[in-house]
Amino acid sequence: MNTNVTAGDTPAGMSNTRRRLPPELNIFLVLIGIALVFEVLGWIFAGQSFLMNKQRLTIMILQVSVIGIIAIGVTQVIITGGIDLSSGSVVGMTAMIAAGFAQSSTWGRVMYPSLTDLPAIVPIGVGLLIGILAGLINGALIAYTRIPPFIATLGMMVSARGVSKWYTKGQPVSGLTDQFSFIGSGIWPVVVFLAVAAVFHVALRYTRYGKFTYAIGANVQAARVSGINVERHLVKVYVVAGMLAGLAGIVTAARAQTAQAGMGVMYELDAIAAAVIGGTSLAGGVGRITGTVIGTVILGVMTSGFTFLRVDAYYQEIIKGAIIVAAVVTDVYRQKKRKV
Repeated sequence: MNTNVTAGDTPAGMSNTRRRLPPELNIFLVLIGIALVFEVLGWIFAGQSFLMNKQRLTIMILQVSVIGIIAIGVTQVIITGGIDLSSGSVVGMTAMIAAGFAQSSTWGRVMYPSLTDLPAIVPIGVGLLIGILAGLINGALIAYTRIPPFIATLGMMVSARGVSKWYTKGQPVSGLTDQFSFIGSGIWPVVVFLAVAAVFHVALRYTRYGKFTYAIGANVQAARVSGINVERHLVKVYVVAGMLAGLAGIVTAARAQTAQAGMGVMYELDAIAAAVIGGTSLAGGVGRITGTVIGTVILGVMTSGFTFLRVDAYYQEIIKGAIIVAAVVTDVYRQKKRKV
């Protein structure tokens, strides 16, 4: 009897085939499962469909697009083994400052009377520069002073929120030009989110930037020995995260057609949750943008589903917290299994 078999005919070969399946597949199946649960509960408790309501789904996608933009930057930070707690506050700060340069001359109370009716590119550029500056400070502190990322970004979180309140003494900035507000109108926030996701999906998977990011998160000493300038690359990653938080602030202000100091509160936690739910490991070295996009949609489906079922907001926070903890526990278990 012939006992020679090829690798593809063995259980190990079949196992390898299974391993080649995209890791996001399981996360996507979770998304489908959650959506179907809300669909069933919708017919039982509300007498209507959850998934077949186009307006509800549109609102849900629009709501998570800003979180998704932030989460893409946060994902890259976490892959390096770091964390960014400042992104929500940077959203508020950039929204306030960018809106100050986006006011119309027809508004009765403008911040800069000689700088009204500016082209949209000006407030957008200002907002992105503010985000980049915040990320540069975070990255420099972490890379060159060796301050733990948690402490450095916590300091930025408090400082950025303080700046957003100080900028107008707590007063909102309104009267934004139609050209600037267009960025947040209709489906454009979703377009921006998906475009950013596509760019950084390619950057992480197919460029040296991505290879360095994963290498640092997997083993920082090995990355240093292999010739990677770890400090400089960490600064780049935090600058990218700050820039995307700034972009999220711009989109938030444009969508609301006003800017307030309280914008972006707790956004950083939702962004971290989206990344972790999407399969990014808090231990570093593991994560994909596609997983983060799915994780962001999962958060949106949950929030929309709970609202649809009229679940109390307090219970929503409790459940969301439990899901975040469950995602982290799953990640820890997955890391242990990988080491065995």
